[in-house]
Amino acid sequence: QVQLVESGGGLVQAGGSLRLSCVASERRFGSCAVGWFRQAPGKEHEFVAGINWDGGHTNYADPVKGRYTISRDNDKNTVYLQMNSLKPEDTAVYYCAADFKQLWRASIYLSDYDSWGQGTQVTVSS
Repeated sequence: QVQLVESGGGLVQAGGSLRLSCVASERRFGSCAVGWFRQAPGKEHEFVAGINWDGGHTNYADPVKGRYTISRDNDKNTVYLQMNSLKPEDTAVYYCAADFKQLWRASIYLSDYDSWGQGTQVTVSS
């Protein structure tokens, strides 16, 4: 099973920015859809953003549209999540997930994914 490792989380003030990275252990990561999810304390996992295998199609949850940007570099087996204009309600553990059954569109349901990482904490202070 492919291993995914997220990094780039941290503590930031409201209005600030962070860039998360998701690095995969296998080259086949370049042939799958990838999604970012988050889970705040006491809440369910929430879809944040997704990207297809070549980066040509992206989709975002409404709360992050216009603030977050997902991208990928398949030569580096890496998917990024650029987060701008952060808000306290963005505080959560962020996870990346890979769906090897899907090339063209990232699902909004975590249960559709085959692998996911341990997550990275993002904390936004007011």
